[in-house]
Amino acid sequence: MPDIRKIRRRIRGVRNIAKITRAMEMIAASKMRRAQERGLAGRPYAAKIEQVISDLAALPDTGLRHPLLEQREVRKMLIVHITPDRGLCGGLNASLNHRLAGFILEQKLPVEVVAVGRKGRDFVVRSGIHLTAEFTQLGDRPDFLDILPIARLVIDEYVKKLVDAVFISYAQFISTMVQRPVVKKLLPVAPAKIPSGENVEYIYEPDAATVLGQLLPRFVEMEIYHAILEAIASEQSARMVAMRNATDNASELIRELTLLYNKARQESITREILDIVGGVSALE
Repeated sequence: MPDIRKIRRRIRGVRNIAKITRAMEMIAASKMRRAQERGLAGRPYAAKIEQVISDLAALPDTGLRHPLLEQREVRKMLIVHITPDRGLCGGLNASLNHRLAGFILEQKLPVEVVAVGRKGRDFVVRSGIHLTAEFTQLGDRPDFLDILPIARLVIDEYVKKLVDAVFISYAQFISTMVQRPVVKKLLPVAPAKIPSGENVEYIYEPDAATVLGQLLPRFVEMEIYHAILEAIASEQSARMVAMRNATDNASELIRELTLLYNKARQESITREILDIVGGVSALE
């Protein structure tokens, strides 16, 4: 027969865990709304600056040979891998690291990684991948200035020709239930392919080359910042869903343990009644 005291202690323990996961779910839900708003609000700006940069780079008469536009043979790659600092967000960290590992295995050349987040850093170290730098503790609401060191490192690595291509790996926020790991090319900036019939000339002040030279570093900074915002929105969404599932599982386990406890208690009471009846019959 199951021990009634052990079952009672286990019910109390699971109920306490359910309270913790419920509180974590509510905290993640409040952070998720803010993170989603910031991530979605940055999408139009990120898309527009990418379009402007691509269109400017496609102009034949800019007269600019910016290092960030230089196309060269790829001998070494750099990947900015963005992951959460913490766990308890379902399979998000595993999916991100699995996507990174799969992308690296597809390449037949050396790869360096700049890890943004503890979970990605730990995976890179365990896997023996070359770790160029790590950035952690950015928080749930990073400012644009917080990512400038990351952008400066990436730009310097490419300009100095230490790497020949730069990619960024992060979790793209699709919905509260769906977060998609993606690997996106960051450098070199690829010029847009403008059809001849849609070629529209714009007037840039002071000139197209100057505008492009000023926007290219800002473009790299914005792409990294927007990827981090998307990653935070994905993290909080995944954590809320994971904690909700944990709370539901705890509630289901409590119901099963309560049923087991009632059965064990009923058996104990029945056995005690039988012992009393047997004792009375023996006395008679």
